[in-house]
Amino acid sequence: MGTLDGKIVLITGTGGGQGRVASLIFAREGAKVVGCDIQADANNETVELVRRGGGVMTGIAPIDLTDPDQARQVVEEAIAAYGGLDVVYNNAAMAHFGPMPQFSVDDWRATTAGELDIPFFVSKYAWPHLVQRGGGVIINVASMAGMIAGEVPPMVAHSAANAGVIGMTRQLALEGARHGIRAVAISPGPVLTPASDRDLGDNQAARDAITRTTLLKRFARPEEIVEVAAFLASDRASYITGANYAVDGGATAW
Repeated sequence: MGTLDGKIVLITGTGGGQGRVASLIFAREGAKVVGCDIQADANNETVELVRRGGGVMTGIAPIDLTDPDQARQVVEEAIAAYGGLDVVYNNAAMAHFGPMPQFSVDDWRATTAGELDIPFFVSKYAWPHLVQRGGGVIINVASMAGMIAGEVPPMVAHSAANAGVIGMTRQLALEGARHGIRAVAISPGPVLTPASDRDLGDNQAARDAITRTTLLKRFARPEEIVEVAAFLASDRASYITGANYAVDGGATAW
């Protein structure tokens, strides 16, 4: 028996990385998963992996969640897939990095759209369905950058957007409590996904600079973030709302 048996979960950004791992872990725990991504082929691979492992998953791709109309479409298709919605896992994000003042206005706007607009749009359109359901859970993936500054890489927009995600989560918790809706944020530290591993390549100096801010002196594995999310989505976490969980190897502790 899984901790999420009978739950219908919408996970965004399931084409790889933490989203793919989330699909596998949530399905393992008995959830029916609806996943979406802008990359159709990658998302289809995730669906196949989940089904091959005995899980239940429907994929929606390609989809651009920075477009509110497409965000609404994803929610409606998720509802149609399994007849309801219990958990929204706002994992999808797109960010640009660079120092002030060279950081462009276009990159600023793209990052705030990719990291703050997406969870707002998805949560907005899911909200009435969660109310109708009698409650549910919204999990927003933020970042430790929403709490502390970061030198490598420079992250002015990333920091600002994720501070916004954390603040929005608290507000959703306040407004959702009367409807039985819990809202929780998770703020990971540096996570080594296939994409970040590819981007860093053999640049050991960059890897060391990133992990130096953590107490554990290493990157997180995606499952170390997702297992926390799976617990927070479950009824075992029924007294947790409005909180921000730093899963950051101790980076915000010093």
